[in-house]
Order: sequence, then C-alpha cells, then structure tokens
Amino acid sequence: MKNRTVIGVICMVLAVAVTFLIAPLVNRLSTDTSEVIRLASDVKQGVQITADHLEVARVKTDSIPVGTLNDPKEVIGKYATSALYAGDYLTSAKLTGEANTASDVFASLDGSKVAVSVTIDTFAAGLSGKLENGDIISMIVVDKELGKAYIPAALRYMKVITTTTSGGIDQDSIVKNEDGSYEIPSTVTLLANTEQAKLLARYNAETTLTVALVYRGTNENAKKFLDAQDEYFANGWTAEDDDGEPETGENGGNGGHDPVKEANDIINGKVDYYHVGEDGAE
Repeated sequence: MKNRTVIGVICMVLAVAVTFLIAPLVNRLSTDTSEVIRLASDVKQGVQITADHLEVARVKTDSIPVGTLNDPKEVIGKYATSALYAGDYLTSAKLTGEANTASDVFASLDGSKVAVSVTIDTFAAGLSGKLENGDIISMIVVDKELGKAYIPAALRYMKVITTTTSGGIDQDSIVKNEDGSYEIPSTVTLLANTEQAKLLARYNAETTLTVALVYRGTNENAKKFLDAQDEYFANGWTAEDDDGEPETGENGGNGGHDPVKEANDIINGKVDYYHVGEDGAE
C-alpha cells in the first residue's frame, strides 16, 4: 500500500513539473523569435542593395542561418554576387563590395584592357544560357576545316563581362517571359587585352567558338586566373604562339594541360598560378 502511495505522489510531482516547468520552457523555446533583415524583393546579380530592397521580419530564432548579416550598414551599398530572391537572408558570400554589371565594368576600363563581344552560334556553345557576369571561362576554338577543337593558350582564362540577347538586353537586365522562359543570349562580351581581342575577332570570323566554364565564385579567386593569363602575356607572348594550330603535348591538345586540375590547384592555393602556355606551375 505504501509503495502505491509513494508511486502516486511521484507521478503527481512529475505531472506538476511537466505542467508548470517543462511545458512552458518548451513553449518558450518554440516561440522564441528575433528580428532579422532579409530581402523584400528579388535582386538580380550585380545590382546594388538599397534600403528599398530590405525588410525587417520577426522569425523563429533557430531558423536564422549562421552568418546572417543583420546590420543594414553591412548590407546597403553592396552588390549581389548572384541572383537573390524575396525572403532571402543575406550573408557575406552573397554580397560583394565590387560592382559587377556590364555598365560598371565598362566605366572601369582604363586602356589596359578592352571589352570585346563574340557570337554564340548555338544554345550549347553559350553554356546553355547559364553564363553569369564575372564567370571565368576558356574559349574553345572549333576549326571544322582542320577537324579539331582546342583552347588557345591566350584565351585560357577570360572574364565574362556580360551576355546579351539578340534584342540587346544584357544578362543582368533580362526579365522572365509570361510563360516562365527567358530570352537566350546570342553574344558574350569578354574582358580582354588587345591581342586577345584580335584573336577573338579572327576566330569569331573564321571558326566556331564554344564557351567552357572554368570558375564561378569569389572575386579573389577569379583574379588568380586572370593574373595567370596576364603572366602568360608578360612572359613574351607573340602572335605565332596562337597561330591557329592547337598546342600539343603528351596528353593531346592544349599542351597536356588539365584545366580542371589547374583550376582546383589555384583555388586551393597549391600553386600561385600556372604558366598558361607551358607545362608546370609556379
């Protein structure tokens, strides 16, 4: 009888504890909210964030991703590194202090580099419409007369300024059609030195060009590829180095280079750069 009484008392104590202590705690944790800054509207890649793009919302604290920026001073004035959407939380990876629209790049040209456009002959040749401003690409030259495709060393790492539709609309200004589709770009505009620009003009007139995406990510890593390409020209490039014949090497075209391995090595800091026209790294 005593055991039953003890058990009954224990059960009552536990019931009271659950009702007045544990339940309110669980309820408080589940309803704990915080104010957070997030996007109130869609933002295209390269667009500068303004106060009009932002809203303050109260959400469950545990639903806020780690690293979310919650100070307007850290957000306003920055540029979207990719397309962002209403309701998105903002992190450092989604924003950059450098403008990336075509107009901004054009305004920054100082004579050391030029902007040059080439035709995208087919849907596949332009990465199926998926190129974005700031992408690092390689240009593949398809020479049907020679029956060969190759990447000239002078065009191994190039920066996409923008892509443009046949109607003259740049990538960061394209809007969705009523049926949910988008107009496909017909040209890609690249940042180039004068020698690269002349090569691109010749290849565009005489061959077919296809884009190969090498890197999409931070400006810091993208610059490593562009620096590697600049280093190649600084080491005494001549027009004969890219005379239309593919480089050859023990692994076939492109001098035995493995662009994927080289890209990963540069991004991961295993090498500072590759000599673009030669085998080996520095």
